[in-house]
Amino acid sequence: MKFSMMTYTLMRQKGFTPEDCVRTAVELKMDGIDWVTTYGRDPKELKKMSDDAGLTVAAHTFFVPGSCIEEKISNAERSLDDACILGAPLVMVPTAPLPNVKDAADCRKQWIEILAKIAPLAEQRNLILTVENFPGIMSGFVTASDFYEAKAVIPSLKLTFDNGNAATGEDQIESLKRCIDDVVHVHFKDWDFSDTEQEGMSPMIDGRYRRPALIGEGGVDSKATLKTLEELGYNGFINIEYENNKYPADIAVRKALEYLRA
Repeated sequence: MKFSMMTYTLMRQKGFTPEDCVRTAVELKMDGIDWVTTYGRDPKELKKMSDDAGLTVAAHTFFVPGSCIEEKISNAERSLDDACILGAPLVMVPTAPLPNVKDAADCRKQWIEILAKIAPLAEQRNLILTVENFPGIMSGFVTASDFYEAKAVIPSLKLTFDNGNAATGEDQIESLKRCIDDVVHVHFKDWDFSDTEQEGMSPMIDGRYRRPALIGEGGVDSKATLKTLEELGYNGFINIEYENNKYPADIAVRKALEYLRA
């Protein structure tokens, strides 16, 4: 399997820089890097840093801020241009719940409208547009059925499969098997979970509560995900995602890789 540095994992903690992301990826013998935004840096600079380190730019993840759909599309187009400069073959838009959505179905409907306008702009640039399984009771994209509702409207849409997030809504292995023909990138993450509300935990659509954990220390069976990906012939990249602060992020990535490689 090819492992990719998800820059968000380091950059969400204070004190880390894009240079640290590259350095850590090289030290841990990772194969690629997913630039999650450009952190105000020139994408040409990030591309050179990646190339000089021998890291393939596996993806470019970006958000689409804006108070109206026209502003969101304009911002998305700039990020698509950044992706081309970075040399990313695919992009991912995190579909966090939008302001004033009524429920998950409404969130999905609004995101489909936005993504349908971004998709042709991505195709013009030979970029693959993806979404991920995104957690939360107001999220529009958690399950395989959620994704395929969008794909019915946007045929070119592909999936960044997130095993931890998929597990908040359904059996993650069955979800992966159902979606594998459309999976072009993968995120691994883990959660502590409880059947009752606990401090620091968020409710999910399966009725349970979850808190981010280090891969291998929570309740998501990442070993089973690896095995299934191998059996299904997946040969793309796997991002290492960590959203807790129990460990410094670079140490967390090291621990997660040691666990997965073992």
